[in-house]
This record gives sequence, structure tokens and C-alpha cells, in this order.
Amino acid sequence: MALNIKPLADRVIIEAEKAEEKTTSGIIIPDTAKEKPQKGTVVAVGPGTKDEPTTLKNGDVVLYGKYAGTEIKIDGSDYLIMKESDVLAIV
Repeated sequence: MALNIKPLADRVIIEAEKAEEKTTSGIIIPDTAKEKPQKGTVVAVGPGTKDEPTTLKNGDVVLYGKYAGTEIKIDGSDYLIMKESDVLAIV
């Protein structure tokens, strides 16, 4: 999906994976007990800075810190916007 928003400098917008709904044994996890996902897909990338160009690209699946980024809502969908340095790895 193309977003009509462009992150600035070295920021990226990530669509987080959905939290697990059930355990492997089939127990349904209530919303209050769900773990915040730490994996997502990059949907928009800023141009980088003069000294550090961005290395991520749209479609990269990445891991990020548990409390990294700022949650935003765009066109009814939830995303995270964070600095590229908050991304820990590409999967």
C-alpha cells in the first residue's frame, strides 16, 4: 500500500506485525496480556542525512526495540515512525 506521507531525514515508517491471538496450545490471549510485536515491515523510508544515507528500503522485514518509535495512525491503520538507528536487524 502506498502511503501519502514521506518521513524526513533518517526516519522510517513501519507496519508492525499483529500480536499473537492464541498460544500454540490454543489458549486465546486477551488484549491486556498480548506482547507488543517487535517485528514489522518497512512501508516508507526517508532520504537519509548528508552524512548517513538510509540503508533500509520499502518491503524490508525488520526487528526493532520493544519501546522504539512513536505510534501513529494513517488512514485508519496503525504504524510506527522511528529513526533508522532504532532498527536492530533486517530479517
